[in-house]
Amino acid sequence: MVTIKDKVRTFIVDNFLFGDKSFQLADTDSLIENDIIDSTAVLELVAFIEDDFGIAMVDSDVVPANLDSIERLSSFIKARAEALAA
Repeated sequence: MVTIKDKVRTFIVDNFLFGDKSFQLADTDSLIENDIIDSTAVLELVAFIEDDFGIAMVDSDVVPANLDSIERLSSFIKARAEALAA
């Protein structure tokens, strides 16, 4: 079974690391501080979350607390998906 974290990691590796699976990226590594994402990449992440998970994001959602690591992205998506399902 593919988890949210798996989907997020695959998206990041495919789109921002150009498929380089050898790059050592821990779940808690900052995507911003490690120069993996920039402002344009944030827009791509938002589109990915909205398209793949059906979560409408508002401006207040687009903050490092939600988007700066695989762990944070996965937790944000999981919490929003659970709220939508309730």
